[in-house]
Amino acid sequence: MNFVRTAMLLAAMTALFMGIGYMLGGQSGMVIAFVVAAGMNVFSYWNSDRMVLKMYGAQEVDERTAPEFYGMVRELAGRAGLPMPKVYLYDSPQPNAFATGRNPQNAAVAASTGIVKMLSREELAGVMAHELAHVQHRDTLTMTITATLAGAISMLANFAFFFGRGRDNPLGIVGVLLMMIVAPMAAALVQMAISRTREYSADRRGGEICGNPMALASALQKIHHGAQAIHNERAERNPATAHMFIINPLSGQNMDNLFSTHPNTENRIAALRDQAASMGQTSTQGYRPATATRRSQSVPNTGNGNEPPFKGPWS
Repeated sequence: MNFVRTAMLLAAMTALFMGIGYMLGGQSGMVIAFVVAAGMNVFSYWNSDRMVLKMYGAQEVDERTAPEFYGMVRELAGRAGLPMPKVYLYDSPQPNAFATGRNPQNAAVAASTGIVKMLSREELAGVMAHELAHVQHRDTLTMTITATLAGAISMLANFAFFFGRGRDNPLGIVGVLLMMIVAPMAAALVQMAISRTREYSADRRGGEICGNPMALASALQKIHHGAQAIHNERAERNPATAHMFIINPLSGQNMDNLFSTHPNTENRIAALRDQAASMGQTSTQGYRPATATRRSQSVPNTGNGNEPPFKGPWS
């Protein structure tokens, strides 16, 4: 059902993009908009992961540079039946994490330095299991394409004011002004609807992968408060990527729920508690990795000979 709903929302996004093209240049403009949308989707398919990781300055880690964290992701990926994704850390005090990549064979998961400092082992495992669930459900590709189209729609709506008053425009200046206001809002609503349909599914599957939904619920509570209190400058500069994070990283996240990229955190926690109850669990204790059993205080090494930027317990 989620797949059908997401396909319908993506179709609506493409139709909106073509509608703006029609406003700008009639039928020929609509055809051009469709071609542009298709080209953007192809570009996003092949380059989305590198674009987002570079945007946040993420650095890849491995068994040598972050053995405990890397080992945790490897074990969780094995539990989920997934290929081992690339693992990244990015330097940010705000606790958060995201996943990207066009498919499970070319996936990457990334965590902030803030989240590895804040969470316990069980809680961090729940977060990474949530991100692996997005990979397993192929949400990362869908959301990246949606973000690309949403940004393009907003850009076209602005162009409409300057180029949409020609003879090919069927609705004239009134239509242009309406399009400038309505199109970005509609694109944002579609983008947010797609994100919301995926978060509950990823929470549930993440609870199954880590074996302890209560640990993920506890993590969501901590991340929610941390994200509210700590500013994420890179996310503020790139708001189209906000829906990719486990918790909305933007300072304006307390806006009306209609414009929220994520479901209400308390509702997500309640759903995870119900899941935990059905599994007979009442505490966050549950995940016990087969690898390292202690939290080292050493600093991960990036292997480039310079002082590494990441500080925290997950060496």
